[in-house]
Amino acid sequence: MTTEYKYIHFQFIEKNPKTEVWYCRNKKSDALLGVVRWYGSWRQYCFFPVSGTVYSSGCLEDIADFIAGRH
Repeated sequence: MTTEYKYIHFQFIEKNPKTEVWYCRNKKSDALLGVVRWYGSWRQYCFFPVSGTVYSSGCLEDIADFIAGRH
């Protein structure tokens, strides 16, 4: 299962008993940009970027939109 945005897409990786894990990838090169997964300390899904990656405001809005859809 994949969720598409203009420049990035999210690829479903695994379902744990109560949560899911998704890769965030660049659409052009398919490079891994980070992971969306449950962060227990904050009790919500968060984005864990790959070191050295850079994001425009549009990409950050897409990431936030994707996370908002993970209830």
